[in-house]
Amino acid sequence: DIKKARPAAGVRRVFLVAGEHSGDRLGGALMRALRAACPDAIRFAGVGGEAMQAEGLASLYPLDDIAVMGPLAILRRLPRLVRRVYETVDAALAHAPDAVVIIDSPEFTHPIARRIRRRAPHIPIIDYVSPSVWAWRPGRAARMRRYVDHVLALLPFEPDVHARLGGPPCTYVGHPLIERRDWIRSRDGKALAMRLGLDSRRPVLALLPGSRPSEVALLMPAFRGALARLEARIGPVSVLLPTVASVRPLVERHLGDWPMRVHVLEGEEDKFAAFRLARAALAASGTVTLELALAGVPMVVAYRVERPAAYLRFLVKAPSIVLANLVLGRNVFPELIQEACNAENLASALGEIMEETPTRKSQEEALAEIDMRLALAHGTPSEAAARVVLSYLGGEAAAGQPSVVR
Repeated sequence: DIKKARPAAGVRRVFLVAGEHSGDRLGGALMRALRAACPDAIRFAGVGGEAMQAEGLASLYPLDDIAVMGPLAILRRLPRLVRRVYETVDAALAHAPDAVVIIDSPEFTHPIARRIRRRAPHIPIIDYVSPSVWAWRPGRAARMRRYVDHVLALLPFEPDVHARLGGPPCTYVGHPLIERRDWIRSRDGKALAMRLGLDSRRPVLALLPGSRPSEVALLMPAFRGALARLEARIGPVSVLLPTVASVRPLVERHLGDWPMRVHVLEGEEDKFAAFRLARAALAASGTVTLELALAGVPMVVAYRVERPAAYLRFLVKAPSIVLANLVLGRNVFPELIQEACNAENLASALGEIMEETPTRKSQEEALAEIDMRLALAHGTPSEAAARVVLSYLGGEAAAGQPSVVR
């Protein structure tokens, strides 16, 4: 009973709140790193999914209660979400934590943080994953200072952004993909090529139309036309399309009238094996651009949204929608958005990186630079995040940890 149990002498309490499954994975790794740094000295409570529960968290309620995406889904569950916010705040205060860690999902976790700060201003609050203040609504950074003591950033440019915008102290702790880099690069592309019967004389193109139905529906027609034009320019290519189970049927319906064969793959193993084979990639904007960068794959990035959302583009302040470009600080990887995302433009950009050209060489050099920019001085991202959290706990749990100015 978290309302009644009291910690043993020297034990520190951490209350964690993840709002979706990606945050749950971050939370699980953070819990593991905290426990490794301070065996038997930290007790956890809060909200999480399978990864955090595997590390010993008894979640207040199922993560699926709150892990919803899109405005319509949020509206349908709004009464439940509001109720869960207040339940979480009450449980956090009853737990009497030495620190609260909110993990991503700012629409859910930030209202919790604000209410905890009002009722218990002495409790440090750490935000693991910075909101995209560099892309839109930059005023959020300064407002966060009222209820967030420290931000743990996944991208190396985010601490400078928070400093410029007047946000909370911010530390780059590394993107979770860094912990998987060696695994990503060790996948066996040759085994996949043999299984699929690929012609070794044909270059391989990885096609990544996104993991949301709207992305797939909007991008696949342009991708089809781009591939036809690309093959007319450089000859036949082998096309590998990694996808996820939730959109695979939609992907396969779109492929029904394509003149070329496309190998549809599912699962992390096959996806990264496909990257090992790929000469280049055509990808929807998203985290996949960092995955491709760590795998060393030159890329063209495409994105389309529904027309009403397109009118809101003026609200986006970022110089690029491509994470790999943002990490570099310059636009090396072509990004073709909305009207520019058409078959002719995509094929032209792909042709420049499928063949040996100065454009391809500049991308290869940039890929090596991204690797260095994402690197940490020592340890893993979860260990770096744990060091910051520990610095806020005080007492024995923080012994030997670097101090953090609040």
